[in-house]
Amino acid sequence: MSRRTRGFTLLEVLVALAVVALALGAGVRAAGALTDNADRLANVTAAQWCADNQLTALRLANAFPGVGDADFACEQLGRSYQGVLVTRPTPNPGFRRVDAVVAGEDGTHLVTLSTVLARP
Repeated sequence: MSRRTRGFTLLEVLVALAVVALALGAGVRAAGALTDNADRLANVTAAQWCADNQLTALRLANAFPGVGDADFACEQLGRSYQGVLVTRPTPNPGFRRVDAVVAGEDGTHLVTLSTVLARP
């Protein structure tokens, strides 16, 4: 009588382990990309809050801004941001275009928010 052993061969087990290792590696890489994207989204959102706060302060001041650039600093969510308010004339002398350009701590550009202010 010949008795056959049932089970997996060593080659089949090694192939299965290789497939599982590839799947886990791809999963870890995808999770890392999601984490990076979430951090970037938090940075851009906080930078947009900074820009919006600066432009709102200009509107509330009810003063006609002069043409030129003005630096500002802002802190949101425990992070520091540097920005520049860029005020430029428009074809209509009763209006000014103001761009709030915000960069992160490392100097990378994060967001630009624009508005038009009228002479009061």
